[in-house]
Amino acid sequence: MHVVSLAPSATATVAALDGADRLVGVTTYCRVEAPVVGGWLNPDYDRVADYDPDVVLTSDDLQRDIRDELCDRGFDVAHVEPSTLDEVLASFTEIGAAVGLPDAGERLEAESRERVAAVRRDAPDDGPVVYCEEWSDPPMAAGNWVPDVVEAAGGRYPFVDAGERSREIDGDTVEHADPGHAVVHVCGKGERVDADPAARWGLDADVHVVDDSLLNQPSPRLLDGLETLAATLRDD
Repeated sequence: MHVVSLAPSATATVAALDGADRLVGVTTYCRVEAPVVGGWLNPDYDRVADYDPDVVLTSDDLQRDIRDELCDRGFDVAHVEPSTLDEVLASFTEIGAAVGLPDAGERLEAESRERVAAVRRDAPDDGPVVYCEEWSDPPMAAGNWVPDVVEAAGGRYPFVDAGERSREIDGDTVEHADPGHAVVHVCGKGERVDADPAARWGLDADVHVVDDSLLNQPSPRLLDGLETLAATLRDD
């Protein structure tokens, strides 16, 4: 199959399915060797057409308009929109089926669920409060699947409910929650971040700057992020 992926998370998932050779077009933010057809929110539809894909992959509600435009142009589109950890894992099977690798997709989902279960077994019963910052100007507490990840790792996350979008937050709210850890994973910045929530708000918390793909990307990278966070909390 010829696959164009317009979502870095979908690209990473296809790569984890050993399907990277099927990718004939990706975005500037995708970490595979393939022709670039534009950005995440501004793809070049003519370039997409040039590669005559069997399917185009999109993700997230921010790409709904792109999905609709692609459908209007006659493309076959596979769109996933996970908002919880469970939905992220289920999307691996969906993407596998979309790119002609259904067995690999099912295996990846099953293996990922086993990884989550293993982390949960070793997690503390009453771990520390963990504050996760997805954006720093203004500060935004991470939502979607991040609360699930913190809980699975053994932490507590009183800032946003699982499945809800990330939201702007103030220092009084964070200080009142008294986090023991502050994890900074600003979208699109990798580890190139100088934000320090502890210094900003006078928190008594350990600050960890991590590659944003470890927590922001609904792909197998999220399992790496879960295990990284769990190791951090075990060492607390």
